[in-house]
Amino acid sequence: MRLPSLARSPDLAVDLGTANTVVVRRGEGVVLFEPSVVAMDEQTGRVYAVGDEARRMLGRTPATITASRPLRHGVITDFETTEQMLRQFIRRASGGRVRSRVIVCVPSGLTQVERNAVSEATLTAGAREVHLIEEPLAAAIGAGLPVAEAIGSFVVDVGGGTTELAVTALGGMVVSSSLQVGGYDFDDAIVRRVQQLHKLLVGQEQAEQVKIDVGSALTAAAPERETEIAGRDLATGMLRRIVLEPAEVTRALERPVAQIVEGVKDLLEQTPAELSADVADRGLMLVGGGSLLRGLDDVLRTETGLTVTRDSEPLTTVARGAGSALEELGQPRRRRSPQRR
Repeated sequence: MRLPSLARSPDLAVDLGTANTVVVRRGEGVVLFEPSVVAMDEQTGRVYAVGDEARRMLGRTPATITASRPLRHGVITDFETTEQMLRQFIRRASGGRVRSRVIVCVPSGLTQVERNAVSEATLTAGAREVHLIEEPLAAAIGAGLPVAEAIGSFVVDVGGGTTELAVTALGGMVVSSSLQVGGYDFDDAIVRRVQQLHKLLVGQEQAEQVKIDVGSALTAAAPERETEIAGRDLATGMLRRIVLEPAEVTRALERPVAQIVEGVKDLLEQTPAELSADVADRGLMLVGGGSLLRGLDDVLRTETGLTVTRDSEPLTTVARGAGSALEELGQPRRRRSPQRR
């Protein structure tokens, strides 16, 4: 029996995020970008939909179908559902060909048990080999920072469930930190604000749209327009629609933004003096979907005194970095940080 050649088995890099899953195929770039959402038929246990189709079902499914996000803060909370989702995504990205080698991006703060869960879920989903790479390292590679050189580079990856921070040099992370705050915390903050001040219960999807429309980390960066949001009146139980001012949304986002700023300052304090000089000269690279929040770069620039640059394609930076690791390393190795908070 003739074994299939390795050329027929495309190597894949997977950024398995709380909000979105991005897959890069070796030599081709991004081939899949889908929300990390799965809709399951509870009667049969089968996958009803994944990705965009499943996201449209959030909060709208009949009793027999459940749509959910199987990851929280970058950690697998539902192993079986994650495996089913990965199976679908890997099958699409590999074109239905033989089992692939896969490199998966993971938060730097995961425990060994959580890392093993990611590896096992990926193998069960159909991968032939699995290698892990920390998200901040992949982000630095994807952003074009000189990771392999003896130069300190500071990268901040604001994802959906976590914010990953690291100073890299000589091919690894010298210091790193993983904060359990991200884009979904921005949405939750808006939900709480509307509930507390307006006694209106709104969904996270609506809050996310408000964030996209008028959300800002800085009042000066907010757009000069209002937005509407609808929900259930907590007093009457009836539906009600209200108008939100940009300044009110900015106030709602103050706490999660402050947590990110504090995390950046803490990591700067831990950075060795030699690398601190490099960071002072080169500044900070901002990536991830959460980095698209208006004014976040300005707030970080003001609070740290550093030059802040946002990657041109922040939503795919981590996946592209992992894809580059596939290209350059052939068989990617797991890299560990010498120091971690």
